[in-house]
Formats: sequence, C-alpha cells, structure tokens
Amino acid sequence: MNPAPKIVDLSRIDFDDDAFLITTGKKRDDLMGSIKYLGLLNPPVLLEKETGYTIISGFRRVEACRRLNRFELSARVLDPDTDRFKCVTYAVADNAFQRPLNIIEKSRCFSMLSGYYKSIDSLAEALPILGLSEHPSMIKKIKVVYDMTELLQNSLLSNTIALATALELVELSKADAQGLISLFNALSLSLNKQREILTMVKEIAVREDKSITQVLDASHLKNILMDKDLDKNQKARKIRIYLKQRRFPAIATAEQSFQQHLKKLNLGKGMELIPPVNFEGSTYTLKLTFNHLNELKKLKNTLDIFTENPHLKKIVSD
Repeated sequence: MNPAPKIVDLSRIDFDDDAFLITTGKKRDDLMGSIKYLGLLNPPVLLEKETGYTIISGFRRVEACRRLNRFELSARVLDPDTDRFKCVTYAVADNAFQRPLNIIEKSRCFSMLSGYYKSIDSLAEALPILGLSEHPSMIKKIKVVYDMTELLQNSLLSNTIALATALELVELSKADAQGLISLFNALSLSLNKQREILTMVKEIAVREDKSITQVLDASHLKNILMDKDLDKNQKARKIRIYLKQRRFPAIATAEQSFQQHLKKLNLGKGMELIPPVNFEGSTYTLKLTFNHLNELKKLKNTLDIFTENPHLKKIVSD
C-alpha cells in the first residue's frame, strides 16, 4: 500500500545513502523553480530508520529542497521493517513511470531487481508491472553496464560508444579499455567503424606481440589525433587507413601500387576498374556507364586503347 504523505524534517534525511539511487540526472535548477512556486507535486519516498531516513526515490527532489534551504518537506515514508525488495520496487516504479530511463538507469534497475528473481526470464516477465519492458537477452547485456567504469558509462550516455562495443571493452584490461574509450570519444564513430578499429587494434597487438595500449601509443596515430587541421571524420579516415596498413601490410602495399597505376591510366568518365577484394585473386572488374549508344561507342574506342596501356598491364601482372 502506498503510504500517505507526511511532513519530514529535512535534516534527518541521510544524503550520503544512495543504495536505491537510479537516476543519473544531476541538474536540479529546473526542479528548484518548480518546487519553489508549485511545491512538491510528487512527494519522494523515504524509508524510516533509527537515525533518520533513507531516500528510496526522489533524490533530485530532496536535493532541490535542500538547495532551496527548506527545513522540511512532504514525503511518503515506509515503515522501518519494510523489506528491501519492496523498497527496490518503489524506487524502480517511481522512476520508470515518470520518464523513459537511459541505459545506465536501466542497468541499475536490473541489478537491484535480479537478486529477487530466479532467472532473467522471470525478471523480464515482472518488469511491465514496474513500468519497464525489455527482452531477456537485452537485460543480460544491460546488466553488465552497471559494473562498467564511470568513463565507459558516460561514453554510453553521450552515444560516442555503442553498447555492443562497450561489452567488448569490459573484457580488456583497464588500461587497454581506457585507451580505446579515449580514441572512440575523440572520433565519434558508428558502430561498424568502432568494431572495425577494435578488431584491427586487437589483431595488430597479437601480430606484433604488443599490448593494445602500446599499439595506440604509436606516434603516427597520436599525430593524427592532435592535427587541428583535420575534423573528426578526416581523423577517423586517416586512422582507419593507418591501422589497415599496419594490420595488412601486403594488402596496403598492393592497394597503394594499384592506386598509383590507376591514376596514370586516366580512365575518364564512364569507366571504372575494380580490383579483387583485398587484392586476393586475379579477377578484376571493368564497369562501363553510359546513357546512350554513342557514349558506348566512344567507350569502345577508349577500351581498345585502354587494353594496350602499360599501366594496366602492370596492374594485372602485379
């Protein structure tokens, strides 16, 4: 049963006890203005204890009242013998029914609740009653977020690192993970590009018998990151090229040679020479683009000259 609000002495609230804290929001100015002129529209929930009160939900509201120099506030107070599970459900429901929760807040909810359910499936079934809904497989992933470092959690909140990437980073050493987090935060990459860079860095570390931190400490990579004349997209492109060359030196050499000869071929409009994937194999593709028959005839004449070009022969023979 939801207890009726009553007036509580603000000085008796334990502000250091955050056992039931879910929200990540720290801005209280908006709440201060609302409380100052309208009062507490939704009283916080407190747990009574011998020395005072523990906050179950409404941390931001209580803090806003303190900053307004209030001496007391209206709150719903749970009895001292209220079991922890009930306290947790109050905390989760009060937050979830007010607003959509971010991934960090969900991870706190799932971690608090999981100990009271036999399985992830049973937890997933109970969530709608508390204002949440998530597939069991996603609950497992989001739960891991709870134990991530603050740096990684903040990166998830700012959307500079995807959840899938974060789950891989927690498997690394603290130093290696921190280096990659800093790199991803500096570049703002898509999930696919994060995965590409993460995979290449891991493989380079194995190939060169180095740590990930040592791979990331390369002076060339640092110079790209510090180049003030490059925007984030340009930096990301240069770093991906650098890592690719370092991970696949033979492919990088073949691609560089191909591009040099291709430039000298001067194919012009309507013709495109496509090399084999990763330069593995000897099958090249020549793509012709035209709008009408006369253009195709011109391309045919160009093609005859093209086949005798020494740079083409160099590409194919290489």
